Amino acid sequence: MAILAALALCRALAADADPTELAVAAETPLDRDALWRSIFARPEVRPVDENESKRRALGAELFSDRRLSGSGTRACSTCHRPELAYTDGRARAAGLDGASLRRNTPHLWNLAEAKSLYWDGRESTLESQARVPLHAANELAIDLPQAIRAFSGDTSMARAFAGAFAGLPEITEDGIVSALAAFERSLVSPQTRFDAWVAGDDSALDAEEKAGFSIFVGKGGCVSCHGGWRMTDDQFHDVGVASDDPGRGGVEGGTPGIPAFKTPGLRQVARTAPYMHDGSLATLGEVVAHYAGNRVLRPSLSPNLVRDLQLDPAERASLVAFLRTL
Repeated sequence: MAILAALALCRALAADADPTELAVAAETPLDRDALWRSIFARPEVRPVDENESKRRALGAELFSDRRLSGSGTRACSTCHRPELAYTDGRARAAGLDGASLRRNTPHLWNLAEAKSLYWDGRESTLESQARVPLHAANELAIDLPQAIRAFSGDTSMARAFAGAFAGLPEITEDGIVSALAAFERSLVSPQTRFDAWVAGDDSALDAEEKAGFSIFVGKGGCVSCHGGWRMTDDQFHDVGVASDDPGRGGVEGGTPGIPAFKTPGLRQVARTAPYMHDGSLATLGEVVAHYAGNRVLRPSLSPNLVRDLQLDPAERASLVAFLRTL
């Protein structure tokens, strides 16, 4: 019911809202702020058992261990740098050969609930996703026997594997992948001022930021894709980026000819520039400008987008200010 009420409220707040719809929204029994707070509230932290804790700890070590790469020069953290919110700050990641990879490096926040991985959603679990860069020739290109020998000969690492996977006699690729996935599931974006506002502190956001939030859930229509506490619908949309990348349309499960890409979660978005699947937008201001008139208009454009969105300079600034609170 809260989601339905929120959608009605989104439509009612739009610039071209029908007066009758405004009246219906006004009669909604839920207070508007209370409604949005329920939509964006974080879930309770899920407790983990000792085995899961050990796997997470092992995965955290492996994440930055260059022995996972055949060359010994790269690790998961090469592209997913913790100090950059698990991105790399590049438009597109650098491959092993120094050339740019195809797409922008996505952040790793809040993936425990993700329904699919990669911009095109081609992998359905963190385990299956973790295998891809391990074996990709231009990413980690792991020499698995070499890596297993190295870990087996490292007393501390061998002990960590034995503790995380009790009963398994040896280190395996499945164990490596399982530990990496366990670590990635533990990556929850930190609490922010927006969370404080969601928790009931009206003073946590200033007037400009609140105005930006009103645009986000109102005339901007941003919430139609970026809803929920993770601020993603886990779906795929063509948002009008000028690109020849087929996205979801080029993989199984997608619709050929529709260049749709996964909706990224917006938590910590101020730290994950540049933006879009190809890293073509350098700043949040450019992202807002994209949705407010700079996108490519084509038949496959997502119906979730507000087609004729117009934002004046003050509105654009307030929307960016709000995004920086996430």
